[in-house]
Amino acid sequence: MRRVLRWALLVLLVFLLSAALTGTAAAAEVPDYSITYTVTVADDGSAFWHVEYRTLLRTAADVADFEAYAADLAEVYLPEFRGLMERSAAQAAAATGRSMAIGSVTGNAVIQESPTGRYGVVLYTALWEGFVRPAATITIGDAFTGGMYLDRGNTLVIRIPDGYTVAQVSPDADATRDGLVWSGPQLFGAGEPRVVLEPQAFPLVYAAAGLVVLFIIGGAVAVRRRSSAPAPSPDPAPDAGTGAASLEDRIVHLLKSQGGELFQSDIVRMTALPRSTVSTVLNDIHARGMIVKIRKGRENLIRLAADAPADEEQ
Repeated sequence: MRRVLRWALLVLLVFLLSAALTGTAAAAEVPDYSITYTVTVADDGSAFWHVEYRTLLRTAADVADFEAYAADLAEVYLPEFRGLMERSAAQAAAATGRSMAIGSVTGNAVIQESPTGRYGVVLYTALWEGFVRPAATITIGDAFTGGMYLDRGNTLVIRIPDGYTVAQVSPDADATRDGLVWSGPQLFGAGEPRVVLEPQAFPLVYAAAGLVVLFIIGGAVAVRRRSSAPAPSPDPAPDAGTGAASLEDRIVHLLKSQGGELFQSDIVRMTALPRSTVSTVLNDIHARGMIVKIRKGRENLIRLAADAPADEEQ
């Protein structure tokens, strides 16, 4: 079992560094285990690596070997994992000219019981800074400089950042559940798998639906405000004297601007006041001697009296 676990780290090394060792890996006896490599790419260019090794523990000896491996994980195997990740990043940085770094390296080993048996599970994680070049269009794959070999029963999953859609992928993924999925055995060439991501377009139908929702919400708020607002109190009645005086001044000024006289119908038309209002105002100022009324056929000619007050200078 200890030999098998060390062999799994060799396969991980082969997977990360290059395809040059794939002949050795393919020729070796495939042990009873599986490895799932999950690479979650972020839009800032980093990628979170989640490597899960799972093996069936058939016997008590298998359990003892796994427990011994778990006891040495922090001091022996976790540094080995960190080292191979750092070597992989250094090789990719040299090939791409992009700054890269490995951080947040963790490791854990547990025994899990399931209906199909008892399994030893080893989990390694690491954050690879600079795994891709941040851009509007993101291309995944140039960090896989030497190509990779995915062994039988092993799986590679690449998860893309939110807000992006897959524009190109090579070679084609075997599945698209929870990301792009490739299953072994599979040999990838240099720079593969290659995935091109583009920003996800905001569908027009969603934008239209959003506007409809905004209109509905806005209408509901307006109705609520209108129904909850206190009823306006009636405006106080205008001062009759003040209103009449302003209308008198307006008509007198109009007469002066038109040479001192106008037909009553013209005053109604030019002031846009009701005929009854004009008639009432004219009767008032006629009673005070400010105008004279001259009957002309069926109409009254309104003329300023000789002693009508002159306009005040503004």
